Amino acid sequence: MSSSSPGAHTPAPVKRDGIPLGRIAGVPVYLAYSWFIIAAFIVIFFGPLVSRTFPFLGGGAYVVALGYALLLLLSVLAHELAHALTAKAYSWPTAKIVLTLWGGHTSFGTVRSTPGRSLLVALAGPAANLLLAVAGWLVQPLLEPASVGNLLAQIFIWANLLVALFNVLPGLPLDGGRIVESAVWKATGSQDRGTVAAGYAGRIIAIGLAAAVVVPPYLRGAAPDLQVILLTALVSGFLWMGAGASIQNARVRLRLPSVSAGALMQPAVSLPAGSSAANARELLATRPGTALVITAPTGQPWAIADQTALAGIPEQLAAATPVDAAARTLAPGAYVPAAAAGSELVEYLAKLQGSEYAVIDQDGAVVGLLTQAAVLGAIKARSGRTRPPQS
Repeated sequence: MSSSSPGAHTPAPVKRDGIPLGRIAGVPVYLAYSWFIIAAFIVIFFGPLVSRTFPFLGGGAYVVALGYALLLLLSVLAHELAHALTAKAYSWPTAKIVLTLWGGHTSFGTVRSTPGRSLLVALAGPAANLLLAVAGWLVQPLLEPASVGNLLAQIFIWANLLVALFNVLPGLPLDGGRIVESAVWKATGSQDRGTVAAGYAGRIIAIGLAAAVVVPPYLRGAAPDLQVILLTALVSGFLWMGAGASIQNARVRLRLPSVSAGALMQPAVSLPAGSSAANARELLATRPGTALVITAPTGQPWAIADQTALAGIPEQLAAATPVDAAARTLAPGAYVPAAAAGSELVEYLAKLQGSEYAVIDQDGAVVGLLTQAAVLGAIKARSGRTRPPQS
């Protein structure tokens, strides 16, 4: 269960979120289909335990187990609502709450935050679970000691205590990972560097959790319980993958400032639409490795010359054939300033169709050709500059 870092999450289409449960404090809440897996596990695992404790219940023991699953769902919802309401207090745009197999997550829009606020929003969830545990502890004495209600109260108390304590472990994707993130953020001035550090802390926690369960039994000469191993593997795997995703996303954001149209473009020259293929050939012959952008009568980039097709035009027809005949059309508005860089460049290109974009200087003259592959390569590259493909 975690709160998504501001600006680090893009809301998915509603149809993929699951079953809509309505809105609470204006925030949409969804029940992911994966939740039914954990609900089934709880019913199958706890049903027999309840049946042995209360034999007179018969099949009703599984209904009690389902009641526990629903109480746990309410606990998770309270956890995520605490994230959302704390975020709303800081005017963060809260996109949605999704209750999932692993608990849930709260997604936020892009906001400017501080280490302190990010930490408070993250720790609000575990604090809510601690309050629920206290509420259960206050209610339990009012219930009969050997009753079903008392059993559910005990499970409810311990479940909320475990959820709260587990989530404050200092590593992503757990809420406590924001402790590490905020500390590094405060020290370096970079939230993304904090996220990378918190992600590695999360990986350490995943390894430590697996070792804590598997190693001690072997040191005693005994084999750990198979069910415990499977559960630990699932939880550790979830932590490892979540931490890895946080590290990868933060590294991408750290590289974005160095991603610029001017640095990644292939040099290009331009010709007006209707120019002859012969003129295009002559121009390109003097500038090897250069792309050719065809401009519309308005002066805006309109198409890219396909140099393979251009070279295939018979020599005797080149003077009478317009270069347009060997061109591929650009998407509407597919041109960017050479100075465009960072997240603004990526977000703008994401809105355009096609995978090629003309690059223009401050005077509107074509100076280069940028490809989607070059941008993606620069974002994903571990180091150095990605060389754009040549036309």
